[in-house]
Amino acid sequence: MNKAMLKGKMVIGQSGGPTAVINQSLVGAVLAARQQDAITGILGARHGIQGIMDENFIDLTTQSVEQLEQVANTPAAALGSVRLKPGKAECEKVFDVFRKNDVRYFFYIGGNDSAETAHIIAEMAKEANYDFCTIHIPKTIDNDLRVTDHCPGYASAARFVALAFMGDDRDNAALSGIKINVVMGRDAGFLTAAAALARQHEGDGPHLIYLPERTFDVAQFQADVKAMVARHGRCVVAVSEGITNAAGDPVMTTGERDSHGNLQLSGSGALGDFLSAKVKEAYAGESVRVRADTFGYLQRSFPSIVSEVDAREARMVGEFGVNHAVADTVPGSVAIRRLSSAPYASECFITPLSTVAREATEMKDEYINSAGNDVTQAWIDYVAPLVGDLPKMGKL
Repeated sequence: MNKAMLKGKMVIGQSGGPTAVINQSLVGAVLAARQQDAITGILGARHGIQGIMDENFIDLTTQSVEQLEQVANTPAAALGSVRLKPGKAECEKVFDVFRKNDVRYFFYIGGNDSAETAHIIAEMAKEANYDFCTIHIPKTIDNDLRVTDHCPGYASAARFVALAFMGDDRDNAALSGIKINVVMGRDAGFLTAAAALARQHEGDGPHLIYLPERTFDVAQFQADVKAMVARHGRCVVAVSEGITNAAGDPVMTTGERDSHGNLQLSGSGALGDFLSAKVKEAYAGESVRVRADTFGYLQRSFPSIVSEVDAREARMVGEFGVNHAVADTVPGSVAIRRLSSAPYASECFITPLSTVAREATEMKDEYINSAGNDVTQAWIDYVAPLVGDLPKMGKL
């Protein structure tokens, strides 16, 4: 590719589930682009790929820095998001729009499905011999992108989960009983596992943690709950929405699928209701107080609980993506490398789009206890620096 020819406008879009810090990445990229002579215009695509095809753009060269910084500190996707897997026809339409508008840079903020979209577009540009650079800017509360140490958006959602469990555990201790909280996590348990950060004293919940990485056995779950109630007089449970049975099927799903073929798991209290019923069944008619909540979409874009590390790194990956694209013109996905945990430090690097696209990662074996119903100290060591300090809970 002739780097001297790679001068033109950029398009930036957001895709997939929003996060509390996704706009930090957007603003980081926009402000970095304003410093690059090779980028002659900055177009924000409304609702990702769909906005490009519709030529529904916002001119991001005219927004004041003050306005952009306000957006950066606002959760959810300021440009609007989308769940759309483009086929050949859609990609051809995207490139028609790029050529028409002299777009030479495309930045797509999203998860592994978005990385797949970016990869498709990068390959198409190569086949068309169109001088162009595509960069995937990572985000996902699921924390399941490959290569990177962790994903922007995850730490803030994990902080939400930890804080929610801290408060809920105190509530449960006051009235006793069994409480089940269903947390997002289709194939990876990173977010549910963050509930372990709520523990500050012996006997604090969650007392049980169930992740998609381990087969969920109903009979064992019932036995686990009864054992914890016998020990503590109560039980708080953290469970991923994506837990599966021995056949590998989700324990509970709506049956609906998105454009990427993913089964819908969130937005329903069915799993919590199912598990509550199984607990009551285990007590065979005894009077037992069982409650269940589904955190659902609240954990994605909750304001005021943003992790400082998360906000800083979300800005960093946006800036790095733009600066790399202009300097190198090699397509790829931005990833984070942890340099140290105490004190915490990290840096960005570029990994090929093919290493991130479509496929996801999951919790390491060393992070899950042998019984499959809790996490290990290695997990706490990994996640605690990302989430940051949490309030101290007092007891009489």
